[in-house]
Amino acid sequence: MDGTLWQCRGVAEYAYCPRLFYYMTVEGIFLPSADTEHGVGVHRRVDQPSAAAPQVAKANGTGKQIEKLEEAEDDPDRPRSIRSLALTSQRLGLTATLDLAEIEGTQAVPVEYRKGRPRHDSLTSTRPADEMMEEPQLLQTPHPWPTDRVQLGLQVLLLEEAGYTVPEAYLYYAAEKLRLPVPVDDALRHDALAALEAAKQTAEGPRPSPLLNDPKCPKCSLQPICLPDEINHQRMAAGAGGGAEEVTPRKLWPPRDDGIHVILQREGVRVGVRGQSVRITDKNGEAVREFPLANVESLAVLGGVQISTQALVVFADQEVPVAFLTAAGRLTAMMDPMGPTSAAVRTAQVRVLDLPERALELARAVTLAKIANQRTLLMRNHADLPSRVAGDLQNSVDAAERATSIDELRGHEGNAAAIYFANFAGMFKQGVQELGARFDANGRQRRPPLDPINSIISFAYSMLTNECVAALRLASLEPTIGSLHATRPGRPALALDLMEPFRPLIADSVAVSAINRGELTEGHFLDTASGCAMTDAGRKAFFSAYGRRMDTEVTHPVFEYRLSYRRMIMLHARLIAAWLLGEVPTLAFLTTR
Repeated sequence: MDGTLWQCRGVAEYAYCPRLFYYMTVEGIFLPSADTEHGVGVHRRVDQPSAAAPQVAKANGTGKQIEKLEEAEDDPDRPRSIRSLALTSQRLGLTATLDLAEIEGTQAVPVEYRKGRPRHDSLTSTRPADEMMEEPQLLQTPHPWPTDRVQLGLQVLLLEEAGYTVPEAYLYYAAEKLRLPVPVDDALRHDALAALEAAKQTAEGPRPSPLLNDPKCPKCSLQPICLPDEINHQRMAAGAGGGAEEVTPRKLWPPRDDGIHVILQREGVRVGVRGQSVRITDKNGEAVREFPLANVESLAVLGGVQISTQALVVFADQEVPVAFLTAAGRLTAMMDPMGPTSAAVRTAQVRVLDLPERALELARAVTLAKIANQRTLLMRNHADLPSRVAGDLQNSVDAAERATSIDELRGHEGNAAAIYFANFAGMFKQGVQELGARFDANGRQRRPPLDPINSIISFAYSMLTNECVAALRLASLEPTIGSLHATRPGRPALALDLMEPFRPLIADSVAVSAINRGELTEGHFLDTASGCAMTDAGRKAFFSAYGRRMDTEVTHPVFEYRLSYRRMIMLHARLIAAWLLGEVPTLAFLTTR
């Protein structure tokens, strides 16, 4: 970490939560929330640099900074309030942008703006509030929060390093419109330096452990990435002393995201951005649809849909992944926004999955969940499932659990898949038996799909692959380096691993339900020399069924809270990252009863 300049605000976050500091400052990961957006609003004016902002210049090779006010004023000693004052100290390894500095000559008073309220402690007054009262009065005295105090202390150190005298400092709490003085003394300097040194040491080591049952976690915007309750639950469940019931994960995630997942397939449609809106136009330039840019979570385009360069730049800036698929749904490319990527997670992925016994552990976990879910789907939906089928699939689960190599595990997975698809047609109702009979005659065929059911399954698997690639990238994982699926050029092996437990739950379920409900009929498919494909109307009906399935909420068997399937995929991607880093000892993938 030599030569690194740590942000003053990031070091203050260390005092709040070391793991939060590591995510935001070391890995550069940040998620906005209602609170952070409110804070941006509070800082909007004070973050505008003053016209007379001091220019920072190096005095000598030691890195000491000298501030020079460049103003066309007759009175250079007149007090000035400088907004967004940038200061850097190479000696301390620290940099900051001060909200406000009131400068008079060589004296400077920093003022830090906070959106919330100060800390209120009940203190006993030294005198009774009334002569008739025998007991002293309890006063609610405002105090700075420790993180705010540390941040202000670091600003004091930077100002003094730049040659200023700092007689006093203030915190402005916007919620109470309170300008709260903070004593500038040796205790403040000591606490600030201690936090800085501790933060530097933390940055050099592994990612810190999450807080345990801490009340700060529910409102933290990084909670869905940090997973404090889930990681602590898994650790305690694996420990000899137990105690997992004491940290049953709180329902901190919203059950589903409210964002828009856009899928475009109409030939000649164009995607552009106008202001803060995404604008969809047809081949004649007529507007087809318009929706807020801020609500877009992902964008997938099939076939001949066009996206303007300007729109791609805006999507990249907003960290919206854009997937490019063929008309048949095969993922060909993905625009990966240059957002923060954890080098620690990527390094751990390569090192861990290069160990055969650890790669087998991940491969076994996804295989066991997949076979269990295939068995459940057949038992739920097959009209007359032979009893031996459920038993054979359970035997496959037991055999996979005992497998000593990935090749042996693949053999058991393939045997289970053969049993599953041999009985797949039995899940279709009598009114659509002709479609089921065609599938039965062909078996599971991928390239090309020879019948409507194979066409739906293949298309659904392609869309699910897209979802898993996006989830893995958001979790800082490399989609091409997997375990169960061999790594090959252009193959998203880890995405295919992650989707294994979800194939029966999402893709196969969509095929069964869409056919049985009449949402997809034989008229939605076209038989050609290159196989059976969905028409435009068929794809539209498919996306309707697929979107509903992705929004369906399901209960996690270990954590016991409900999430949509899309969020469940994201949760499992982040748990894989935590397992690779050694934060959780075992992997538990979604299974349903």
